[in-house]
Amino acid sequence: MKAQIALMLGTRQLEGAGIEGASTDARRLLAHAMGLPAERLYLSIHDELSEERHKAYLKYLAMRESRQPVAQITGHRAFWKHEFRVTRDTLDPRPETELLVEVALEEPFTRVLDLGTGTGCVLLSLLAERPETTGVATDISEAALKVAQENAERLSLHERAQFIHGDWFHGVEGRFDLIVSNPPYITEEEMAQLSPEVRDWEPHEALTPGGDGLGAYRAIAFGAFARLKPGGRLALEIGPTQAAAVSAMLSAQGFEVREVRPDLGCRDRVVLAHRPAATPA
Repeated sequence: MKAQIALMLGTRQLEGAGIEGASTDARRLLAHAMGLPAERLYLSIHDELSEERHKAYLKYLAMRESRQPVAQITGHRAFWKHEFRVTRDTLDPRPETELLVEVALEEPFTRVLDLGTGTGCVLLSLLAERPETTGVATDISEAALKVAQENAERLSLHERAQFIHGDWFHGVEGRFDLIVSNPPYITEEEMAQLSPEVRDWEPHEALTPGGDGLGAYRAIAFGAFARLKPGGRLALEIGPTQAAAVSAMLSAQGFEVREVRPDLGCRDRVVLAHRPAATPA
């Protein structure tokens, strides 16, 4: 069977299963089965599929029909300027989180702390953009930290990145001029409304702290001030309804909340705060 026919049939199969974006997913899965980057599939679209590759493609389609995310099937996801390894122990990096990287890069920094790093996509993207910097990343999941370390090694950033197994600031020493985090922020009530790809396949501890979804921000707000140098910055990804609550928490701990940055969908996405350069007497 030619790749073009396999792609057409695969798209129809995913459409029949009610998969949103069926054509894109079928294309990414076929490219993966053929050992090609998705953007180069068109160069081989008229090639004959071997029996082995066709069987692999059918397997991937069945996995996608069960609503497993494409990134978990292929084992990687593009984020910022790099490909990151993804497993069931990590969140699938979202395009919206690239805004967190963009905001962090707007001012210089030399030492950065990433809380709840997951795949390491935020920390490693920042280190790759700033060759003179070093960073520390924490995560409560040992399995997620292993993935982050593998990504650091693959990107040749492991010598500038330290990974700590712990909850938020546990085990972290010293001060930083930038702290970033994309913490779990989905409320317990909202969990049931998530798509099956997220609700059934991604790690719940990386999605929700339970309750009102603000538990992680309380812990970060309480501990971040002491871990920032005077004048240092704190950038947090938030849910679209959480800007006021998170800003109030940070202000109560002595931060100056400078901005709430919206994403491309005009939803509140990143809260940016500063530790004052000088503490009033």
